[in-house]
Amino acid sequence: MKKGYLSEYFVGVSFKRLSAVDAETKKSNQHEIGTTRQIRHSLLGEIEEKFEASFIWFIGENETIIEYGELTHYDARKNNPTRSPEWRLYYTSNGVTELMSEGDSLFLAKPRNDNTLLFIITKPNSTEEAQLKWLFGIEGQLPLKFEAISTSGNKDYELDFTANSILEEIGIELEDPKSNEIDTIIKPYIDKFPSTVEFSHKARLTLPEVEAKDDPDRAIMLWLEHEDKMFKKLEQNIIEARLKKGFVKNNEPDVEEFLKFSGSIRQRRFARMGLSLEHHLAAVFDAFGLQYSRTAQTENKTKPDFLFPGQNQYWDKQFPSDKLVMMGSKSTCKDRWRQVLSEASKISNKHLFTLQASITVNQTNEMRANNLQLILPKSIHSSYKAEQQSWLMNLSEFIKFVQDKQT
Repeated sequence: MKKGYLSEYFVGVSFKRLSAVDAETKKSNQHEIGTTRQIRHSLLGEIEEKFEASFIWFIGENETIIEYGELTHYDARKNNPTRSPEWRLYYTSNGVTELMSEGDSLFLAKPRNDNTLLFIITKPNSTEEAQLKWLFGIEGQLPLKFEAISTSGNKDYELDFTANSILEEIGIELEDPKSNEIDTIIKPYIDKFPSTVEFSHKARLTLPEVEAKDDPDRAIMLWLEHEDKMFKKLEQNIIEARLKKGFVKNNEPDVEEFLKFSGSIRQRRFARMGLSLEHHLAAVFDAFGLQYSRTAQTENKTKPDFLFPGQNQYWDKQFPSDKLVMMGSKSTCKDRWRQVLSEASKISNKHLFTLQASITVNQTNEMRANNLQLILPKSIHSSYKAEQQSWLMNLSEFIKFVQDKQT
């Protein structure tokens, strides 16, 4: 399956840690950030130019804020020819720039397909900052002055499902070279979404070359990527059809119906990924013949996503508790991983499967302190720091762990 390359979407990226003068209007009314020779050479040039820009407050998990405005690159000393040029980047005030503060991380990226800029802000030492550093191949701490890297000609870095998800969160629309094939697959679903069980099954059926037993970590990623493309294409078709129908009631614009429709789109997107992940994990466990229950009820009516070998054994006082395993499943963690700790009280060491890249060291240390083992597909492990990777578990290792319990 062909994957995109980072260089297909970006000319390059520049990055820095914001100073008080860069970010806080109380300390500077200029709304300006000084540029360096490196960023001018790789991204902006040494000409005065105005760019359309997307200002992005990247906090992840459907909470990202995007505003649109302008960035102006200019020489503040152009009227003083006897002095060396002083290039600055002027930004317009908007909902994102008003949230910025000293110490925040700025990633300035230039998409390849137009002359716009992405002005992306994250909190320092956050998961989102780590994700962008991993995506762009940035090592170490962000500098106080702009540094830049070019993605041109970098054909070694292929984008996988996780990288694609990060790009989409910051507003990059990805092209699918197999769009016509997807159209054929979703043709039976004309005007409504099938159940997530049916859609996930369809995704697996239409990737017959992918076998879970060959490589479960690779299979789960390919299935999710394929289903995600199917879903987005079907969603596009359904939205287009609904927009053509219009939102009118008694010859007046029906704002309430429009809001209801747009809200349902958001809710479906958020809920679908978690359910799809569970369905594909279940298919992997079935392929390996593991015994398990899904959403079995444990103490206080809590329902872990997967309980091995099952609910009956969990409540059987004669069944040895050290043979029980539970696993939560969350496509993204953020702070919600703590919910897993309250499930299946008889099991002291719990497991959590996620697709989240670059969770911070502080967060994984807290997980370890609470006897929670994180499981990720092998391809995502490289987004974590070396000190974390030795502790992480992949899906193949988890399957072997459960098999040993059930032997």
